[in-house]
Amino acid sequence: MSRIGISGAGIGGLAAAIALSRRGHDVVVFEQAPKFARVGADINLTPNAVNALDGLGVGEELRKTAARPTHRISRTWDTGEETSRLEMSQAAEDQYGAPQLTMHRADLLTAMETALPRGIVELGRKLVSATQDGSVVNLEFADGNKDTVDVLVGADGIHSAVRESIFGPEHPTFTGVVAYRAVVPVSRLGDLPNVEAFTKWWGDDKDTQIVTFPLNSGKDVFIFATTPQDSWREESWTLPGSVEELRESYASFHPEARQLLGACDEVLKSALYVRDPLPSWGQGRITLLGDACHPMMPFMAQGAGQAIEDGIVLARYLDAVGDGSVEQALLDYADMRRERTAKIQMGSRENSWLKTGGTADWVYEYDAWNVPLGRSAQIERVS
Repeated sequence: MSRIGISGAGIGGLAAAIALSRRGHDVVVFEQAPKFARVGADINLTPNAVNALDGLGVGEELRKTAARPTHRISRTWDTGEETSRLEMSQAAEDQYGAPQLTMHRADLLTAMETALPRGIVELGRKLVSATQDGSVVNLEFADGNKDTVDVLVGADGIHSAVRESIFGPEHPTFTGVVAYRAVVPVSRLGDLPNVEAFTKWWGDDKDTQIVTFPLNSGKDVFIFATTPQDSWREESWTLPGSVEELRESYASFHPEARQLLGACDEVLKSALYVRDPLPSWGQGRITLLGDACHPMMPFMAQGAGQAIEDGIVLARYLDAVGDGSVEQALLDYADMRRERTAKIQMGSRENSWLKTGGTADWVYEYDAWNVPLGRSAQIERVS
């Protein structure tokens, strides 16, 4: 194959682009934004995601500014009782080969952008449709320009134009849940315990919780809180919310949880949407990855991690197939990834994972670089 197009320069799209370009493939990334911007506040990378990123050569850069949560703790919303405590940091590195890292999302994107060959990302290229003509995928952009690629990867998010091109119009389902996001300096939290840990305060229903973890080498604490509210349906992660409303929504929580919210001086608010697992991820020489095919509730912290895994496994399949059946390689990639991502999709929606203990092994120990491939990629090419 001579040219692989990726629609979307998000985390999954960049992971696929880095993996493919490092193995000598001709890759172009079409990104609708006119420039890269520092959007979003946080990202929580569990060991499976960090392992994958280490293989892309960006892990060392991430560790310069990331925090390493000491534990993953579950606490009850009213009494504050700990219901589970999982040791992370060095213990996770010893067990899974990588620690958990928490950081600003922009730091991850910047590190990934830097790892790409110059000129591989074309900005201001909003894809609106894709059609296939034999072994060629024809692309049309919002500005009227056109292009062609041999393979197209839809990494363009929950409102994927690529997905719509092959499966028709579709709309995600509003969950009835809204999310608040805030960042607070540790210096404003006094003697509050566990600020260096990932802590989840479980509410009295599955849609209500407060999650906190350190950012910026431990200098800040990120707060992510969700609660049912059908009246707010805006998806944007950048719309301002009300600090007073945030505090009122969790007024019955434990004093330590309320102390966290009391330190907030501004907050962002968004509605959460889901989609059921797709029975198919592609057609012919077009496939999907990340939120384009498996958008997730954030309760297992796997949205970015699964997109990164997708990108790497896809790259391995396309690299292994060589001049063989590209269509079969794309089908096998999707078949391999669909069961794992669907399980995590549904588990995130149920929101009970690690509430009262249990193992994280089946999520954290996955190695996207070495998991055996099947059928069309039994023997990978040596890069």
